[in-house]
Amino acid sequence: MKKRIAFATCVQLGLSCIEEIYRIGGELDLLITLNDEKSKNKSGRIYLDEIAEREDAYLLKINNINDSEVIKALKNHKIDWLFIIGWSQIAKKELLDTPNKGCIGMHPTLLPIGRGRAAIPWAIIKGLDRTGVSMFKLDEGVDTGDIIGQGVIEINDTITATELYKKVDDMHIELISKYWEDIVNEKIELSKQDDSNATEWPGRKPEDGELLSSHTMDEADKLVRAVTHPYPGAFYKKPDEVYRIWSATVDKNQGEIKLSDGYLTPVDYEIEG
Repeated sequence: MKKRIAFATCVQLGLSCIEEIYRIGGELDLLITLNDEKSKNKSGRIYLDEIAEREDAYLLKINNINDSEVIKALKNHKIDWLFIIGWSQIAKKELLDTPNKGCIGMHPTLLPIGRGRAAIPWAIIKGLDRTGVSMFKLDEGVDTGDIIGQGVIEINDTITATELYKKVDDMHIELISKYWEDIVNEKIELSKQDDSNATEWPGRKPEDGELLSSHTMDEADKLVRAVTHPYPGAFYKKPDEVYRIWSATVDKNQGEIKLSDGYLTPVDYEIEG
């Protein structure tokens, strides 16, 4: 019997997965996204109107993934699996239990490492030499569900958030392509996460991108690379203006912004009043 599948997203990572599903001949019975005016400034925010029209898919726009209208739509469309990708709201038990088979998510770390928020910036700030993407069955915890599959992404010491986001996006596509047939044919094999190895990364706010004179060159360099596009960017406050910095160089002996052990010079930047 054909599996009926829904997909909820409001960011590029999710749209890339949807595009790949249709590219490989898959079908989606219901698309879910945020209302147009909600989270307009969310990093990577996208809209599903065009692909829904192109593929003649039913599109539901909502304020919260746990809304009663979502539950009703999943039941009306007799959904077996619901993908929730790049969605900041936590799915509650009623929603998780509504699709016949459950809900599937993806997280841009090698779970159980890096549960939580801001996975791409943290991977750079923490100086990791590798990260990845995990596809997993959602449960009531935060990124705690059983693993369907993972893909590894190597990181070097010059990578930017822009570059890592692209690698994460590509890995989402790769995992969707690899496991789609197993999902629709009920052949997935689930693996428990090892909670003894779990780490949790906190959320980040735009103000966390402030460069301080107490930062080392290494810390400042990582911060600039970690919060550049598609994120809000690093910034340095002067008495009457703010430098919004998208890329920079560091040097022990000279530069524009004094750090604890050297200097930082903005390369791509904007001056804000």
